[in-house]
Amino acid sequence: MKTVSDINFKGKKVLIRVDFNVPLNDDMEVTDTTRIEAAKPTIINILEDDGCCILMSHLGRPKDREDEFSLQHVVDAATEILGVQVHFVNDCVGETVEEKVASLQPGEILLLENLRYHEEEKRGDKAFAEKLSKLGDYYVNDAFGTAHRAHASTAVIAEFFPENKCFGLLLASEIENVKKVLTDGQSPVTAIIGGAKVSSKITVLESILDPIDHLIIGGGMAFTFIKAQGGSVGGSLVEDDKQELALEILEMAKKKGVEVHLPVDAIIADSFSEFATTDDSAADAIPEGWMGLDTGPRTNEYFARVIKESNTILWNGPAGVFEMEPFAQGTIAIGNAIAEATANGAFSLVGGGDSVAAVKKFNFTDKVSYVSTGGGAMLEMLEGKTLPGIKALME
Repeated sequence: MKTVSDINFKGKKVLIRVDFNVPLNDDMEVTDTTRIEAAKPTIINILEDDGCCILMSHLGRPKDREDEFSLQHVVDAATEILGVQVHFVNDCVGETVEEKVASLQPGEILLLENLRYHEEEKRGDKAFAEKLSKLGDYYVNDAFGTAHRAHASTAVIAEFFPENKCFGLLLASEIENVKKVLTDGQSPVTAIIGGAKVSSKITVLESILDPIDHLIIGGGMAFTFIKAQGGSVGGSLVEDDKQELALEILEMAKKKGVEVHLPVDAIIADSFSEFATTDDSAADAIPEGWMGLDTGPRTNEYFARVIKESNTILWNGPAGVFEMEPFAQGTIAIGNAIAEATANGAFSLVGGGDSVAAVKKFNFTDKVSYVSTGGGAMLEMLEGKTLPGIKALME
């Protein structure tokens, strides 16, 4: 896997696909700079070689050229984080862009306008990819968050750089860290899969059983498993059409020698509200009119015990509705247990939008081994899929 560390970019113009799809507030200021910070090592590596960087990214899902999706809003935050003035051009292809690129000097950075202002980007249009390719001598992909998309800038463009293409340091690091769970995981390997629905995690649950020893199931999806086994879950979130599948997954796990851990108690509420009346109930005996919104204290101790005895840990999905303070304890307990295991030498990988949000909210970022920047991309890798953005660099 050739990365930017293996190439000298002196005097070269380097076209980098970054993931600057960052959240903005009502004043159009960046509220979370994680993705910009993650791209910094690759960009600085190229600048220190006396190359120049042409950054391309998407932002949001524009239907037209709405100003709220302009990457112009990211310029100040990127300049501050990179420590180098980031220049901007208000398109990503065309004569103006080409002139701007031609005038770039070694050590300079140019950010192109939102790729998705052109519908050809998402279509994976070859002619559009070719126009983009004319802007650089080298192509670097450092956008793990979009590596599962076969878009013009993430996959198609690579064919116009048969020799001059490589992995950015972030993308390479993401792949290495997922491999540490999937192929190099030191036993016992524990996967904690949470979130609302079984349907969104089916393929992950099926694919992850081979490399793991323990599977902890939390979040709303746990109630589908509990009901499938004959439990009473009251008004908890359940996918009735997935109960049979839940039983199949449990059977598959048993055959592969994977121990499955489900909640034994739950924090229940009489409505889906932060101000609801709450109680603690056995997870398989929730009364009608009540719903489980978090794991209970006995479950939190039980899950923590399994996690602390693990050497490799994957966390994808929260234990409860952590955005509401009364239902955050299960997710915090998982974070604490992972932090303790990591401090004792375990490798821990966290990925997926909600888990990453929880890790940030409860200050676990520096207490786990690695936080992935790509939710969908990481899930597809865990499912055993080859991501188009990665495949394109290997060909």
